[in-house]
Amino acid sequence: MRSLVLICFLLALAGPEFARAEQSPEADVSRVASNPRFKAAQKVLMSEHGRTVADIIRLTEIPAPPFGEARRAAEVRKDFEALGLKDVAIDAEGNVTGVRPGLRTAGRGPFLVVAAHLDTVFPEGTDVRVRRDGWRLAAPGVGDNTRSLATLLAWIRALDAAGLKTDSDILFVANVGEEGQGDLRGMKALFGKGSYAGRISAFFSVDGSDPAGVVTRGVGSNRYRVVFSGPGGHSYGAFGIVNPMAAMAGAISGLYALTPPASPKTTYSASVAGGGTSVNTIPASVFVEVDLRSEDPKALAELDRGFRSAVDRAVAAENAARSTALGPVKAELKVLGERPAGMTASDSRLVRITRAAITAQGFTAEEEASSTDSNIPMSLGIPAVTIGAGGRGGRAHAPDEWIDVEPVEMVRGMSAGLLAIVAQAGVR
Repeated sequence: MRSLVLICFLLALAGPEFARAEQSPEADVSRVASNPRFKAAQKVLMSEHGRTVADIIRLTEIPAPPFGEARRAAEVRKDFEALGLKDVAIDAEGNVTGVRPGLRTAGRGPFLVVAAHLDTVFPEGTDVRVRRDGWRLAAPGVGDNTRSLATLLAWIRALDAAGLKTDSDILFVANVGEEGQGDLRGMKALFGKGSYAGRISAFFSVDGSDPAGVVTRGVGSNRYRVVFSGPGGHSYGAFGIVNPMAAMAGAISGLYALTPPASPKTTYSASVAGGGTSVNTIPASVFVEVDLRSEDPKALAELDRGFRSAVDRAVAAENAARSTALGPVKAELKVLGERPAGMTASDSRLVRITRAAITAQGFTAEEEASSTDSNIPMSLGIPAVTIGAGGRGGRAHAPDEWIDVEPVEMVRGMSAGLLAIVAQAGVR
């Protein structure tokens, strides 16, 4: 009897914390959704809709080309500071970070990260002025990913205005290097060498608009520039010597002779080629850029070996087929990018919370595979998902990229993401 009394006493001390630990992720989402302070936060998202749209326009019109995100980063830093986040800084890689301390952890971590990337695919000099037609905004990068940056700001304002405190610390991040040859450098720095490395427990990437999509499988990629070189010479006078162009053609043909698995989905592409001197010259140097992808690390490694073998065979075949008296053909592989593959299990707490939050706002959650900032934590075994900022959009990576900012659907989508974040962070 004394043992039973002691157990009851300890349970009473544990109170709601113990109860929450026993609740399912879906029950946690339901509890947060019915919390008056969360409902107040939703109302703030609606009342501040015009400010959020203004933020989208303001940030879109600050260029953030690949490796040129500094101006936009400086602006977001000012925003984080104005919103009262703690420890606001720009790290050595260029990521903007700021902490919203939790009641239980008081800024000491571990941290739940909510991140959106600063960079766009568009080069320096691109006209990024926003064109508005009713609820439709169009400009390069407006949806991928400037809308998400503005959504982070809107979420912080809503939480503060509603007085909603989370149990866990939330680290808000506006990161560099998500697109193209940025090669996830911002996330690699955050998780690998920054002051928050080893202190992150879960991760949300906010990327694109679709509020129903949940990226749970990170598509890995290896990207190469292969430079084929040889002696070169006059197309008539030196005819018969080895030609790097022929070796490159053989390597591409060898790549396309490979049969990757249909599942897990594994793909390849010879995407860019160039080189040579003139139409009447055997080239001394040519190159091809290649993209290899898979959802599975083992399948990606096997594809990588197959491609490297195809290059070796093509070089050997060309050197055997023509004269090497002036020198042989050689190939050099230069790494353009390495994105690790990974996944977060469908039955993990983070995914279940995210799916339940999306469902609670009337959407049908769909798990997807993509290459996003979540690849890095996934590859490290840290629970991570990528979600949309809310609303509709289209033509990503095109000059006529657009989003729809109609307030009802936009706020409904934003509410799904905020609900997932708060349920993961916990509230009292």
